[in-house]
Amino acid sequence: MNEAFVARAQETLAQDKSIVPEFWQNKYKAEAAKNWDKFYNRNATNFFKDRHWTDREFEELRPGHTFSEKKPVLLEIGCGVGNFIWPVLKSNPDLKIFACDFSPRAVGYVQANENYSEDRCCAFVCDITKDRLADTIPPRSVDIVSAIFVFSALPPEKQAAAVANIVEILKPGGRILFRDYGMYDLAQLRFKPGHKLEDNLYVRQDGTLSYYFSTQRLRELFVEYGGLLELENDYTIKRLVNAKKNIDSERIFAQAKFQAPIDTETIDIALAGARIADSGQHSNTDMDTC
Repeated sequence: MNEAFVARAQETLAQDKSIVPEFWQNKYKAEAAKNWDKFYNRNATNFFKDRHWTDREFEELRPGHTFSEKKPVLLEIGCGVGNFIWPVLKSNPDLKIFACDFSPRAVGYVQANENYSEDRCCAFVCDITKDRLADTIPPRSVDIVSAIFVFSALPPEKQAAAVANIVEILKPGGRILFRDYGMYDLAQLRFKPGHKLEDNLYVRQDGTLSYYFSTQRLRELFVEYGGLLELENDYTIKRLVNAKKNIDSERIFAQAKFQAPIDTETIDIALAGARIADSGQHSNTDMDTC
C-alpha cells in the first residue's frame, strides 16, 4: 500500500467518531455464533461461491506438495457450508479434512452435501474461542490449518484463545494458512457511522462482526502469542472494477503462513501460558466427534 492511499484511508476512518454503545458491543460479541447461524438460515448455501483459488495462493494444498507424501490432514476452521472443502477435496485426492464452524446450521449443510464422505471429511460444530479442538482431533496430528476469512468474525479479545486452541492440534512443522480482510479494505472504508465497535472492528447490518487485520496484528497473535514461525505475512491487493456501477477500487486482504516449530519443547512453552483449558473459557458443550 502506498503512502498516499494509506493517508486517504486514515482520513476517511478518522471522520467516523461514533462508537456503538457498550451494551450493543457486548451483545454483538456474545451472539456472534447465533448471528452467523441466522445468516445461514436466510442464505442457505447460496451466498458464497466455491473457493477454487485457494490452491493457487497456497501451494501446500496442491497434490504433490511435500505434505502430500504423508497423506496430509487438514483442519478448516470456519468452514461455513463447504465452499473451501469441495474444491480442495476434488483437486487433492490424498487429503483428509476436518472442518468446523460455530454455526450448527452451516455444519448441517456440509454434512448433507452429496460430496460429503466421512472417509475423507469430518465436519463438526465448534466455537474455536472456547471449545477445545483436541477433544475431537488428536493433539499434534494436523499438517495444515486453513483460516480463510474466519478470524475476522471473532471479537479481538478472543482471537488469541483461538490461536492457542489451533496450536494444540498442529503437528511440529505444521502450517497455518491465513487469509482475511486487511486494514483499509474497501469494505472497511464503506462502513457508515453507527457500525464501529472499536478500532478495526465493525458490525454489519445482519449483526455479524467484521475485523480488519494489520500484518502487525497477525504477528502479535501467531508469533508473539502462539509461538509460531512466520513464513509469510503481507497484504494482497486485488483491483475491483465495475464500469456499470462506476467502481474502480482496491480490495485489501491480509495473507500469511505460519509454521509450528519442529521441536515440541517450543510448542509446549507457547501452550503453557495460553492453553484454553487454563483460561476459564474451556467448554465441551455441543461438540461432535468424528
